[in-house]
Order: sequence, then C-alpha cells, then structure tokens
Amino acid sequence: MVEGNKIFYGKKACACAVSLDILGDRWTLIIIRDIFRGKNRFSQFLNESREGIASNIVVDRLKKLTSLDIINFRRKESDKKIKEYYLTDKGIDLYPIIYELQKWSIKHVEFEFTENTKKHNELTNELTAETFIEQFLDKYKKFRVEEFGL
Repeated sequence: MVEGNKIFYGKKACACAVSLDILGDRWTLIIIRDIFRGKNRFSQFLNESREGIASNIVVDRLKKLTSLDIINFRRKESDKKIKEYYLTDKGIDLYPIIYELQKWSIKHVEFEFTENTKKHNELTNELTAETFIEQFLDKYKKFRVEEFGL
C-alpha cells in the first residue's frame, strides 16, 4: 500500500528483505528495465521482450508497479484503450540497481551478450558508473518530459 510518497510495509524488517519482497521477482525488474529502454505499452512488454513474459504476468506486474507508484500510465491520445506506461520518480530511482545487476552479471556470469548488453558494456567501460548513471537518467527524464509532459 502507498501512503503519501512512501510504500507502507507494515512490519519490522531488514531493508534488503523489504526491497526484495517488493521488487525481487524477475518479471518486475524486466518490466522496469524495458520501460527504461523505451517500451511503454502492454503489447511491447508482451511481444518485444527477449524473455517471453506471459500475458497474465505482464498484467499482474503492471498493476503491482502502478499500485506501488513505481510506474504510472496515461491513455494514448489516438486510442484511449491503450495505456502508455512511464516510470515515476520512485521508479527512476531504481536505475542504479538495474545498472549494478547488469555489471555484476557481466563480471561473474558467462553468457552470450545481446546487442543492448554489448553496447551497455562498452559505454560503461568508457565512463565511471556515476557518470553513466547520471547521463542515462538525464536522458530518460528528458524522454519522460517530451513524451508524457512530466
């Protein structure tokens, strides 16, 4: 539940455990990652993610993230049935976590890189983490202003 600007957890707990309860499943972070990458409609989450998210999972995670004020949506101008999702400030604050998860897997897991991962890895090797994150977030915030007027 969201009270004011904060998510109400309601019990004494470790901060890491609380974060994992809220964000810790694979699909939640994949959807957040995809929104950072410019996907913002249900059909894009369903059809354009390499991971192949089932439609019921997409619906559930979009509802969950909206109820937690991590994402929000507007109705598309040309077709009011279509929702276009964007990250709230609370959602934008999650990018450094996604960045570090990507860096960790590149460092510690052997896997074939996607084009996005190759590009991400090249850029992050050229810049400090702080600079990369700052530039990426500036770019997303500019997109959010231009596309959603926020």
